[in-house]
Amino acid sequence: MAFDFKKEYKEFYMPKNKPQIVNVPSANYIAVRGKGNPNIVGGEYQQAIGVLYAVAYTLKMSYKTDYKIDGFFEYVVPPLEGFWWQDDIKGVDYRNKDAFNWISIIRLPDFVTENDFKWAVQAATKKKKLDCSSAEFLTVDEGLCVQIMHFGSFDDEPASVALMDEYIKEKGYVNDISDKRLHHEIYMSDARKVAPEKWKTVIRHPIKLA
Repeated sequence: MAFDFKKEYKEFYMPKNKPQIVNVPSANYIAVRGKGNPNIVGGEYQQAIGVLYAVAYTLKMSYKTDYKIDGFFEYVVPPLEGFWWQDDIKGVDYRNKDAFNWISIIRLPDFVTENDFKWAVQAATKKKKLDCSSAEFLTVDEGLCVQIMHFGSFDDEPASVALMDEYIKEKGYVNDISDKRLHHEIYMSDARKVAPEKWKTVIRHPIKLA
């Protein structure tokens, strides 16, 4: 049975639809940075997703090549995630999607080193005939956060964010979003195959004691 991050780390991928506080450990990711509206067909964001998955599946299938990764075990590619922010705006203005900055990410198993990652970028570029040079090896240490499972359209996220803000206030914390600690989303549904009202998205915000 292939290792599945969603099942092994349910507290980080499958929260309930009510706020909870979690301490998220440091992890490594494939990352691609960009700007602009994620809904533009063939746009920068959608191209970035193609690069992420090309590198992710090259690593996943590496055991079938001549390149061997120390400590490798078979695993399910984790869900797509993203960090989002807008310059000079506190929080997120969902109406102004053109102003988005983003870092799209896919988690890496701990056994993948930076050298393994560099191999995968080169191998994916060659095999897929796709320039994967925008991909980077990114380590993120999120630390103390509040999160919730949001059901429905991304545009309806403010209601879930309001629940999180109310919850942390009751618990003696405040939101700690900054240029280093960002609004984080984990996409548990395939938006291409599921109706918007059924989308499941983990929303995670950094917090600190008030």
